[in-house]
Amino acid sequence: MDLPLAGFRVVEMSHMIMGPSCGMFLTQLGAEVIKVEPPKGDKTRYLTGMGTGFFPVFNRGKRSVVLDLKSPAGRDAMHRLLETADVFVENFRDSALDRIGLGHKTLRKRYPRLIIAAHKGFLSGPYEHRPALDEVVQMMTGLAYMTGPRGQPLRVGSSANDIMGGMHGTMSIMGALLQRVRSGKGKFIRIGLFENCLLMVAQHMVQFDLTGVDAPPMPNRDFSWPVYDIFATADDSTVFVAVVTETQWQPFCEAFALDDLANHPELPDQLSRIHARSWTVPRIGEALIHYSAKDLMDKLEALGLPYSPINKPADLYNDPHVLRTGGLVTSNMPDGRVFRTPAMPVEYDGVMPQGPADVPELGADTVDVLSTLGYSQEEIAQLAPA
Repeated sequence: MDLPLAGFRVVEMSHMIMGPSCGMFLTQLGAEVIKVEPPKGDKTRYLTGMGTGFFPVFNRGKRSVVLDLKSPAGRDAMHRLLETADVFVENFRDSALDRIGLGHKTLRKRYPRLIIAAHKGFLSGPYEHRPALDEVVQMMTGLAYMTGPRGQPLRVGSSANDIMGGMHGTMSIMGALLQRVRSGKGKFIRIGLFENCLLMVAQHMVQFDLTGVDAPPMPNRDFSWPVYDIFATADDSTVFVAVVTETQWQPFCEAFALDDLANHPELPDQLSRIHARSWTVPRIGEALIHYSAKDLMDKLEALGLPYSPINKPADLYNDPHVLRTGGLVTSNMPDGRVFRTPAMPVEYDGVMPQGPADVPELGADTVDVLSTLGYSQEEIAQLAPA
């Protein structure tokens, strides 16, 4: 398909997840993203365990160029590359970038049309020089407090803030590209991991501001619906079931032979059913446990009620909706391994966008990219020795 960012060049100098995820989104929307790596490569390439997927997922589709930015020649090559770029994505400390001449003030003077997207721990303010991690800001903002049981703060089970920060970077870059059409000038964009997480807890902050009551952690929350729970099934599985509207209650009770609840005088409306959850939910559990997970979900599907099996991430490789055309992108690793990852979660005219998908070998594009900048083979060999 004709991807919306085709023809734009992005130079990315970032590691871990927040900056690379921004570059990955831009790649999948059609931009050429050139990832500049140090001679030994982005350290994220070599993570194992729960970090195994970091580099492949968030760097697929990019081009890899090796430059030693500690050397004058390497910095000169970086500037030649930036002269050809529309966007510069980075997520390093400001002081580190200033030392090698890549601070945003320097770049804005030298490249007035360049859009700089700086992914940082914090926006401008008292904390702007602090380092931050996804887990740090989850603790700071109260997201971890809201996720775990009371007294047991728990981080969200993915790098949600880093990924969402990359999305905010992508959105802001696209806005700046549109504005550049009118003004002819670039922008310096700063994206804050902390502020990103702050937005994720905004609903709980506002609840307190409007009511004076602290939101309890989600495992201890007061429910706003009569049924919003996980139930055991006859085949030792579990299914999440939600009955959340007035019109869903009677059909649900009829379908599962819960006439005692449907006609109970103490359950005339939604509010009374919420207050009665302490005894209605166990009664519903007694009815649902006679069904296998499949039979239960089939009945809920027929009723049009929200439901879900309790999946592990790996289970999604067998989900028919994920497996539909375009739902998974297949990528090749430099060592020949193949993996599948979810596509961009949007559709353009009914089609999910897909840019280049393979993970680049370290320095795979150094010769090609630097030769277009006017470097000879001998100069390239000195800049990026094998």
